[in-house]
Amino acid sequence: MNSAHFTSGPVVITRVAESQWHAVEDDLTVGRGDVSRRPDGRIFISIDAWHDAAFDRLAEAMLPDLPKPLQTVVDETDLDSMSNWERAGFTARRREWEYLVPTDPEATGLGSVPPPSGVTLLGVGEAEEGPLRTLDRVIRDEVEATVGWQEMPAEMLPRLDGATLRDPSKYAAAAQSDEYVGLVRLAAVTRQPRIGLIAVRRDRQRRGIARALLAHVLGALHRGGIETASAEVNESNGAAMALFEGIGARRAGSNLELVLR
Repeated sequence: MNSAHFTSGPVVITRVAESQWHAVEDDLTVGRGDVSRRPDGRIFISIDAWHDAAFDRLAEAMLPDLPKPLQTVVDETDLDSMSNWERAGFTARRREWEYLVPTDPEATGLGSVPPPSGVTLLGVGEAEEGPLRTLDRVIRDEVEATVGWQEMPAEMLPRLDGATLRDPSKYAAAAQSDEYVGLVRLAAVTRQPRIGLIAVRRDRQRRGIARALLAHVLGALHRGGIETASAEVNESNGAAMALFEGIGARRAGSNLELVLR
């Protein structure tokens, strides 16, 4: 590919690859822009710049040639970055709260939470792939029929082939009557595992299955020496927020997903 150059004052923008741009000022790289396609096909853009002028020049060079809509994710406390993206025309689409979740049963109050009658809990990595994929499709259809699966965390979004469950070893499950009715996805991030998804089939909700699954997973982490897990929850998901806050989880920050249409 031929490099494309955009000049404005002392900052020179060079497209160095199909999805990467550099901002150079006085022979120093003062900013980088990248574009990536998520598994579901959505396009995300990131710009890391030393100063506002470099950010603006990168945005001016990148945005006209990229398909819309474009998304980016910003730490809501980073006011300078928020201002830069808003100046480029991006607006907020949704907010995700980051929670820190204690694992100690004495802190969560989950030490004596048994599963509902007839429900068996399977720890992370113990669930069978076939029933797990069946449950994943049921839950995805139920979510799609309400808020839409695009409102799920980015790591849960489908690939272009439609798959949303990629690694069964990361899931715990609740089984009843020879089928799975609930699941928890746990990403093994170093020193602080992340709860990426907790979901129960609609016809089995409000029976304590999600709470029992959390008790099972968090208890196992605690016994393994892990004191805290993290979770990201869409602010529109009141039930999930109530579940986590009810076991002593605290908000540690928030991210905004911004969009340019």
